[in-house]
Amino acid sequence: MAGKALEGGRKKSVDRTGYFFVAPFVIVFFIFNVYPVVRTFYLSFTDYKGFGDAMFTGGTNYLRVLQDKFFWKALGNTARIWSVNIVLQLGLALALTIAFSDIKYKIRGLAVFRALYYLPNLIAATSVAFLFKTLLDWRYGTLNQLLVGAGISADPINWLGSTATAPYVLSVIGAWMWFGNSFIMLMAGVQGISRDYFEAAAIDGAGRMKTFTKITLPLLKPILLYVGITSLIGGLQMFDLPFLICGGTAGNPGGSTQTVVMYLYKFGFETNQVGFASAVAYVLFIIILLFSVLQFQMMYGKKKEGNKR
Repeated sequence: MAGKALEGGRKKSVDRTGYFFVAPFVIVFFIFNVYPVVRTFYLSFTDYKGFGDAMFTGGTNYLRVLQDKFFWKALGNTARIWSVNIVLQLGLALALTIAFSDIKYKIRGLAVFRALYYLPNLIAATSVAFLFKTLLDWRYGTLNQLLVGAGISADPINWLGSTATAPYVLSVIGAWMWFGNSFIMLMAGVQGISRDYFEAAAIDGAGRMKTFTKITLPLLKPILLYVGITSLIGGLQMFDLPFLICGGTAGNPGGSTQTVVMYLYKFGFETNQVGFASAVAYVLFIIILLFSVLQFQMMYGKKKEGNKR
């Protein structure tokens, strides 16, 4: 009996020690994650200005967000920039995955290529913005110098000063930064697929594209879903590139590059309308959640319906 009591006491001591080691993470998580989320939700129902008392205003802020045409314009800008970005990003990543996953072609130095493709993802957004602002400068940019010098364009193109080109320039820059990350994820998924599938397809005479569409792509669905949702979240939260390249929260030229987060930043930090900015944050959260669920249903909904039948 004494031995059992001693063993039970040791077990309780070990359990308490576990709580002691977990406590720092839990405390930090609640302070820097849970509390800001709850606090922001509360502030979204107030007229808080960043200082002083916060007066409860009900759903006025949310109604104002939904009725503000500039919010919808910012959302449209964000969707347009992200849509082109994700097509280029995933398209290039998938093309590279097809090339590097073919068992008929053993490419030497694969690790070097992976590092090179992933490198843009490691460069700070500030450096990327400076680089492309220099390359795309209207008067002295390298790209315009090459185009005019080669006779492709008669006059320099104002890449960042025209509403017709600026949003798509941001899309291309974003795709260049992030395609390497998507490529690494897809290649990791390919390496998890049994080589027997590819060898059987090669014996049956299946070509590169047929092997990819019939074997590789279906088995990469979980990875594609992950890449799609994370790209969606990152795209709808886009801020640093348009802010740094296009000159602040105005989203120049003509507001064509103002994203939802730039719109939020403008009200939250430039005009001190913290309550309204908090409401914008939660509206954006709901939009991201809805699109993520929709994306999941598009990839797995039909499969579940087929299994039920």
